[in-house]
Amino acid sequence: MKIAVSGYYGFANTGDEAIALSISREIKALGHTPLLLSQTPAQTRRAYGCESAARMHPLGLASALLGSQALWSGGGGLLQDKTSARNLSYYLGLIRAARLLGRRVVVFNQSIGPLSLEGGARVARVLAGTASARRGVQVIVRDRASQETLRRLGVDAALGGDPALLLTPSAGLTPRPETVVLAPRGDVQEANVGLGALARQLRERGRRVVALSFHAPVDDAAARALGADEVVSTSDPQRALDTIAGAGYVVGVRLHAVILAAAASVPFAGISYDPKVAGFCTDAGAASVPTTFEVAQVAGLIGKNISPDWGQVQAMQARARDSFTWALE
Repeated sequence: MKIAVSGYYGFANTGDEAIALSISREIKALGHTPLLLSQTPAQTRRAYGCESAARMHPLGLASALLGSQALWSGGGGLLQDKTSARNLSYYLGLIRAARLLGRRVVVFNQSIGPLSLEGGARVARVLAGTASARRGVQVIVRDRASQETLRRLGVDAALGGDPALLLTPSAGLTPRPETVVLAPRGDVQEANVGLGALARQLRERGRRVVALSFHAPVDDAAARALGADEVVSTSDPQRALDTIAGAGYVVGVRLHAVILAAAASVPFAGISYDPKVAGFCTDAGAASVPTTFEVAQVAGLIGKNISPDWGQVQAMQARARDSFTWALE
């Protein structure tokens, strides 16, 4: 079976590329064919060894949907209108188009929201409406907060897990417990101010600080401004994962900094600029702080090596793996 997968792919955002890598690997391992809808299809084909089509090209999209038996919408935080109502229109439009063509649709391991009242109503109409007409959209979310958001909208959703939790570090890495990885987000300046102060305090205490940039156009300047011992800027999810796996602690504004830390079994804390960060940390039994965090509080988490609940992390990984089977049933 060929499965078209829609997401924020091909924009050199490491978090979304980690999702693309995991989804494409898992679909192929299960004997099916992934087709990723991407901003840069040629690059996506080379990176993941799978089919790809232009995400914004009408004829390419139509051909991709017609040539596939299913559409998986996700993963990622796609069904939200915080950044732009156009994003929500695009992803809901793809779901409608796939249903009109008679294709099976799965909302796959997304986080839902933030949604305005109008946005929530639109999501409910598309997801709950098609289900009531027995043209069902199967819905799998990656955190309990999203499951509750959809419940309030009258939409049933299964609880899965972020696909990037299934990625593994490269063999032969030697962790350096004294290293702390800080992953800023360039457009969340109040958090970056705190991260800069945290970096200075950690270095004064003999820690080695690595600033990890997940999306170069947005994050590079913020990463360089932290005064870290090393700056790593990459859109390669494996390199980001390996950087994290070589550390003793991770503090991330970027959601996938903490997700990849969980995948690598490295203790972490999240800085919640968006509900999806707090949602993931809550489900993992990990600490999260607001963007206006107290530096001493986060330094204390690192100093005491405060870890998530690894049992809960393993349960999330199991749900992430099982979700592929659910989506294919």
